[in-house]
Amino acid sequence: MAASLRLLVRRLARLSHRSITSAAANVSWRSGCRLGPSSSRCLSDAAEDRSTHFGFETVSEAEKAKRVYKVFENVAQKYDIMNDAMSLGVHRLWKDILLHAMHPQPGARLLDVAGGTGDISFRFLDYVYYQQERQKRRATGSSQSLSWQDISDKYPDEDRPQESRAVVCDINKEMLKVGKHRADSMGIVSGVSWVVGDAEELPFDDDQFDIYTIAFGIRNVTHINQALQEAFRVLKPGGRFMCLEFSKVTNPVLASLYDAYSFQVIPVLGEVIAGDWKSYQYLVESIRKFPDQEEFKGMIEDAGFCCVQYFNFTGGVVALHSGFKL
Repeated sequence: MAASLRLLVRRLARLSHRSITSAAANVSWRSGCRLGPSSSRCLSDAAEDRSTHFGFETVSEAEKAKRVYKVFENVAQKYDIMNDAMSLGVHRLWKDILLHAMHPQPGARLLDVAGGTGDISFRFLDYVYYQQERQKRRATGSSQSLSWQDISDKYPDEDRPQESRAVVCDINKEMLKVGKHRADSMGIVSGVSWVVGDAEELPFDDDQFDIYTIAFGIRNVTHINQALQEAFRVLKPGGRFMCLEFSKVTNPVLASLYDAYSFQVIPVLGEVIAGDWKSYQYLVESIRKFPDQEEFKGMIEDAGFCCVQYFNFTGGVVALHSGFKL
């Protein structure tokens, strides 16, 4: 109940801030609008007038949100198959590297945003389980020189599992359905929760998670800065932000080959495998509109994160950005 009230207060504050900003903009450039009974209609018009990009198209912010939702609703059932086809399976290696860089320990709480199909969360649970078993083996080995009484005294504490949880948060219900189905098919019945939520307005209290991840999702957010601020808010002090995203290729020759493959092959694969050319055309274009490695690093720092760094994979096709809330 307290969490719901705090979320409501944040929403009201944000709406109030947006209304004030929009009202000021309306007064300055929209001669037909004045504060008064019709101001709410004018503010709504202003929201519709704010533009952004949807791939290479210029659209209103409201339209982008709807169209992005539709894209992932359309591709949800074939999303994982297409990831394998588009990257020739290399996306699995990128995600494995993410987990090794994360190196989560038993008891860690993960928030995986835009993680509908569960790829990162499933890896997280496997990794933590491995670490937990490793710690048990070490404890068993060190107990060989103890007396039976010492072992008896220590056993209840060592055998008590440390609870690690992954929360998958995605705005798209169809993507979450696919993730839940995968979890069921893999026999994962505990340790993961599924939450419908917007990256720009997360339905969680402050200081809740040890790790925040977003893999190949932040470029689809309308207001990236706002999503970064929300990531900072929900992380505990000392928590880590990790973002895996397509980025800017650094080698000119590789960049030319990558462009040719992206625009001439990936939409065709989308049509053949998923029956959806347009969605994959958008996904290719959205990569080109995303900030490069250095610019995105600056945005993460502006959100309040410290020790921000990035690592390029496959010549900059993908970059892993990392930062800490200190």
